[in-house]
Amino acid sequence: MNESVGKLLDGIQRVIKGKQEFLELLIACILAKGHVLIEDNPGLGKTTVAKTLARLIADEDGKPLVCKRIQFTPDLLPYDITGVDVFDPETRMFHFVPGPVLANVVLADEINRTTPKTQSALLEVMAERQVTVGNTSHKPKEPFFVIATENPVESEGIFPLPAAQLDRFMLRLSLGYPDREAELVILENNPAEKALSELDPVITRTEFLRTQDDVSRVFCHQTLKEAIVDIVRTTRIHENITMGASPRAGLHFLAASRALAFVRGRDFVIDEDIAVLCGPALCHRLKTSRFVKPVDIIPIIRGICVENLRKRTA
Repeated sequence: MNESVGKLLDGIQRVIKGKQEFLELLIACILAKGHVLIEDNPGLGKTTVAKTLARLIADEDGKPLVCKRIQFTPDLLPYDITGVDVFDPETRMFHFVPGPVLANVVLADEINRTTPKTQSALLEVMAERQVTVGNTSHKPKEPFFVIATENPVESEGIFPLPAAQLDRFMLRLSLGYPDREAELVILENNPAEKALSELDPVITRTEFLRTQDDVSRVFCHQTLKEAIVDIVRTTRIHENITMGASPRAGLHFLAASRALAFVRGRDFVIDEDIAVLCGPALCHRLKTSRFVKPVDIIPIIRGICVENLRKRTA
């Protein structure tokens, strides 16, 4: 395993207990320069994950990266996120006051509790890594990634994310409940408060950016690239799927596969990486027919993945 990846995993596991695969996928996503949507029940540590990641990476001054939390509510406005030009009466000039989205790590908490207009304020910065206010574009410092959370158990007072917004997220993950042993450790130590407050950076910003460059050079055989293309294209013609995956989904799928291989200590992609990622990379981008429950999309995608991998790797 790469040294930087090992340090990140060790550091985050001091706070998040018993979630090895989730943490591998999360780190793979940010190393692939993607954004992640965490959909799960309240109280499972979604917010703590983002705070922990920000504390593990140091800027040039040795301080943790800038992490901003945006609590999405129905009355939130787009400029509350992006920032706004403010008139200074002394200089008789406008100056830009940056919004929280221009941090290194942006925690978009309960993103489905605000209106589509405000949700769309994230689109430009997530896709192009810039915010345009007036005639001027403002860029966040690298590394930059968004960790958004949403609560799937309530239906009142929420605004489902539009397809264009969902397509910006490289992966959708679910943290899930801890096992009995991990939950006992949580009860005894409360790591979200104690361990998080004592956490120091384990890698520098330069090391993190260098690791991102290393991930982009992980080898993926042409056969596996063709399998990814076939999986994505099959979602567009499947009888139970009314909206298939976009070309962006294929790009994200490949980038995440390279990153997961790197996180697991390899410089090449294998079919297992694709099999693990097919659900997190594709399911949130698809719309099912009215005869299929949304929960059934997971076995459908896994079936499509297994069939196409078998064809290409046989």
